[in-house]
Amino acid sequence: MTLAGGRRTVLFLQGPPTPFWADLADGFEAAGHRTLRVNLCMGDRVLWRRKGALDYRGRLSGWSAWLEALVAREGVTDILYFADRHPYHVAAKALAERLGIRAYAMEFGYLRPDWLTLERGGMGVYSHFPDDPDLIRAAAAKVPAASVAQIYSHTFNQEAWYEVTYNLSTVFCGFLYPFYDADKYYHPIVDYLTWVRRLATSKAALAHADAVVRGLEKERTPFFLVALQLQMDYQIRANSPYRHLSMMLDEVIGSFKANADPQDRLVIKTHPLDNGYENWPKVVRRIAEAHGVADRVILIEGGNLGVLLSHAKGVLVVNSTVGLQSLRLGRPTKVLGIAVFDVRGLTHQGPLDGFWREPGAVDLGLCDALVRLMAAAIQVKGSFYHPDGRKAAVREVVRRVAEDRVNQPDAFVPALPRMRRARAIGVPIR
Repeated sequence: MTLAGGRRTVLFLQGPPTPFWADLADGFEAAGHRTLRVNLCMGDRVLWRRKGALDYRGRLSGWSAWLEALVAREGVTDILYFADRHPYHVAAKALAERLGIRAYAMEFGYLRPDWLTLERGGMGVYSHFPDDPDLIRAAAAKVPAASVAQIYSHTFNQEAWYEVTYNLSTVFCGFLYPFYDADKYYHPIVDYLTWVRRLATSKAALAHADAVVRGLEKERTPFFLVALQLQMDYQIRANSPYRHLSMMLDEVIGSFKANADPQDRLVIKTHPLDNGYENWPKVVRRIAEAHGVADRVILIEGGNLGVLLSHAKGVLVVNSTVGLQSLRLGRPTKVLGIAVFDVRGLTHQGPLDGFWREPGAVDLGLCDALVRLMAAAIQVKGSFYHPDGRKAAVREVVRRVAEDRVNQPDAFVPALPRMRRARAIGVPIR
């Protein structure tokens, strides 16, 4: 294994559906390191845009053995991948741990909008980030404060263009990688077709959401906010106990009926990138009617999140980064799945039933320490889409990997209480 500061051989597996992975490989090579790439599907090949990549066209069952031979033959020291619970990456992480090399997961950042996540070994349940308040404060005191002001931005169209290019090239050229397991919750064609209906009704939905938010603000209606996530997200599929978000909604609405003040309302906000396939208005209406609180539960598809967070009595998430936003605003927050910011002193640690009446206060000093440590240890300022943001992120990722500074300044180990909680609430561990 190459020591910190030595020449690395970095293996790139699947990356974000943008040119970022190719830019990052250029950055590593400019710094004197060697890079390798494995394409698992046509989308990988299209966005890599560099020569010399290897193609894996075998079955998932043969992937681990093939990858181990490649790692041994080429002297790989580090493996990078996007979406850490993808089955190919789960296998790569297990292999890296067994061989004593580094595996790093990248994702969109916790500190949205223009941050990226870079964690050693995985995210969520598998994160090395500490969950002990005292350890967080002590480690944060060793690093400088980070500027959270937004620098890099991108449009929905930019994101959609790369996503569609990646997925459709994978679908229509699937014969070139016949055994590839995309592990998609929705088939890409189904996903995109549902967007047609969503876009056709979006104007009316946004107008309704804005009217609801204005009404809540004007009337000073006491309410709790539930921030829905995407059903297809690995954060739901691999870091929560819910096979389907309707299970979470049933649990939350039932608890709200039994324990919240009768004057309270429950506002459920859909994710801005939800494709509409799940028909959340119908699902929420059915569950609310079953619990006898249809007049107190409101679903919106849009609305100003900042205004909602500022006025909510409390915020409930499975593990969405909306929870981190709410904590930074001092709003009581309940995490129902596994999240790195679910820390004693920040989030509600008791049962859900107690949250409605006694949600608890947020320790803003601890929250500042958490953000400071995240920025230094597992967050990288930059963007997958904005050209300057990609350049900034490339420089920092190369530096941290080359200097073995990921998940530093302290050599954190996986948070055992987080793993124990995951098992206790039924999160699938693999």
